[in-house]
Amino acid sequence: MARAEAVPPPGAVPRGPRNPLWTLGILRSEITTTLRRHRTYALLAVLAAVPVLIGIAVRIETGGGGGSGGGANGGAGPAFLTQVTNNGLFLVFAALAATLPVFLPMAVGVVAGDAIAGEASAGTLRYLLVAPAGRTRLLLAKYASVLTFCLVATVVVAASALAVGALLFPVGEVTTISGTRISFGEGLVRAALTAGVVAGSLAGFAALGLFVSTLTDSGIGAMAATVGLLITVQILDSIPQLSGLHPYLFPHYWMSFADVLREPVHWDDLVRNFQLQGLYVAVFGSAAWARFTTKDITA
Repeated sequence: MARAEAVPPPGAVPRGPRNPLWTLGILRSEITTTLRRHRTYALLAVLAAVPVLIGIAVRIETGGGGGSGGGANGGAGPAFLTQVTNNGLFLVFAALAATLPVFLPMAVGVVAGDAIAGEASAGTLRYLLVAPAGRTRLLLAKYASVLTFCLVATVVVAASALAVGALLFPVGEVTTISGTRISFGEGLVRAALTAGVVAGSLAGFAALGLFVSTLTDSGIGAMAATVGLLITVQILDSIPQLSGLHPYLFPHYWMSFADVLREPVHWDDLVRNFQLQGLYVAVFGSAAWARFTTKDITA
């Protein structure tokens, strides 16, 4: 019985051989557990429904007729929407533009905020650490599972939008934001690249959510705090008087994914976005590690 409660003290290095297969097993287990939760299914279902609602609304509004060009308007959501009736592939970009500011990061915030705190509130975190995983490897596995959810959630939105767009609207050559035309095949490649950019854009926020999750033993509290931080930062990013602060806020370059649909692709803001996300991952990932490896696990 005493053996079952033997949790390594904060910062202690677990004894025994480090088996890479054990690490892969932890990673696989965490990803599988995250993706198989009923909550995850519900979040993905809501995200998949957004492109359906957008497509139906556009179809009803336009009657399926051709819309105006609108391709030169810098790639915001409404500009993509004006192109949906001409080419259903644009529903992918419109759906990503609609879900990225709120729906996608809120779903990620729920998963990231619950990663550590949820285990603590359920009383399972202590037993996870009894296994020779080590706190660092467990934390990395948790973060990898959150990143996997980021990718899966983005792909679900893109796939749903592609299916609905092809069903409700014509598809064919794609008119880029720059006004040039590319083949439908290249348009699909750009859509896939856009989904990858959107998923990568959530990496910094995922690290922030994981850090918040290490601060409390309440899963609901961590989720609420993470989503609250998202809303607060989004508000700060919309205040013109704080423009000097905007380039350092994690959502500031999220909409740079629209530059993928330019010809040629504009990389400046895309690079700034990934540099900013990398900074947030480094800072809040380190903070999460420092907190988790010194935390007194009581549950």
